[in-house]
Amino acid sequence: MSVDQQPEVQTDGIILTEVAARKVSDLAASEGEEGLSLRISVAPGGCSGLRYQLALDDRELEGDIEKEWYGVKVVTDRMSAPYLLGATIDFVDTIQQQGFTIDNPNAGGSCACGDSFH
Repeated sequence: MSVDQQPEVQTDGIILTEVAARKVSDLAASEGEEGLSLRISVAPGGCSGLRYQLALDDRELEGDIEKEWYGVKVVTDRMSAPYLLGATIDFVDTIQQQGFTIDNPNAGGSCACGDSFH
């Protein structure tokens, strides 16, 4: 790579960290089903207007957008995709917090609990 070239930055789709991918894999294994993907979408709700929805899912719906990270397929519907463009899903496990976190560059703001955004 020459000095003028920059490494490619991921700007499309949803990004899943390696830690989050391991947690999704563990959760999928505990379900005992094959072919589960992490489905993320947004829906109206929460105190800020839109709420994230994360679920293990084996469905393939028309218009789904798929990307694979560390062996985990991440799926979103085409209506949610613009709201999640470039969002990073991570998993934290600390004394103060345990669960998935979403760093979304499209969110203009969020509620105090971080469960919804606008």
